[in-house]
Formats: sequence, C-alpha cells, structure tokens
Amino acid sequence: MSPARPLDKIAAGLAFLLGLAAILGALGSQYIGGLVPCELCLEQRLAYYWGLPLLALILVLWNRLPLPVWYIGMAIVLAIFAWGTYMGAFHAGVEWGFWPGPTACTGLGEEFSLDALNDLKPVIGCDVVQFRFLGISLAGYNALISLAIVVLLFASIAFQYRRNRH
Repeated sequence: MSPARPLDKIAAGLAFLLGLAAILGALGSQYIGGLVPCELCLEQRLAYYWGLPLLALILVLWNRLPLPVWYIGMAIVLAIFAWGTYMGAFHAGVEWGFWPGPTACTGLGEEFSLDALNDLKPVIGCDVVQFRFLGISLAGYNALISLAIVVLLFASIAFQYRRNRH
C-alpha cells in the first residue's frame, strides 16, 4: 500500500489542475469557439500565465524546497490568484453595469471593427457579454474559479503549517 499523500500537496495539485482547466477553457473558447477576448479578458489570463508556472515549479520541487521558500512561493501564487479573483469580479461588474470599465474597451457596442485602420481584428467591448451559462458570464466564472484556487492554496498553506507545527 502506498503512503497517503499529504493534504497540502493534494490541495495545491487540485488548485493547479483547476487553473490549468480554466486557462485551457479560455484559450479553447477563443481559438476553437471563436469568442473574441476583450482587454479585461486578456488581463485576467495573466494570473494563469504567471501563477501556474510558479505553482508547477513548487509542485515539482515540493520536498526539496526549504520550508521558508515554499511558504513564500505559495504566498506569491496565492496573491496572484487573489488578484485574478479581483480582476474577474471587476470585469463581471463592468458587464453588469455596476461600474465603468476601462475607457479603452467599454461602450464599443457588440462588435467594433477597426478594419478600416490597418485591417485589425474586431475589438469587443469589456461590457459586452459574449457567453453566459446559468446567468453567469465567463468573467464571472473566472472570478469563481480564481476564488476556488485561492481557497485551495490557502488550505494547502494551512495544512503545511499544521503538519510542520508538530
């Protein structure tokens, strides 16, 4: 029988898998589904582009990292995804009209084409919802997924602290 995996590594691994599924879903919706990401959509992806490689490195080096380095690395990943949660919630609020979005991408209408200017691709306004499921937009789902990742990372840190306290 193999030894039980510590809960800290399981929680961190689940956070990584959830994040990987989310960014692959976002890229799939763009390149396969044809959805055009707005400025805020692209900015929300930064949490995955920065956080997932760092979390993958921590997972690979799990038992080889000095504990203080592990805590600092996990805290950085947690902070990155906390920022991602904020960005997703902010974008969802822009979509619902709770507050204005960046002037560069709000109020453009359903699709604003700059084809006359150097044949650029269509620009989608940050306040335009291209897809909803159960009344929640992709930005809303990103906020929820990023929050779940934050909770899993916090749990991982708490499990590690509890295990090493004794």
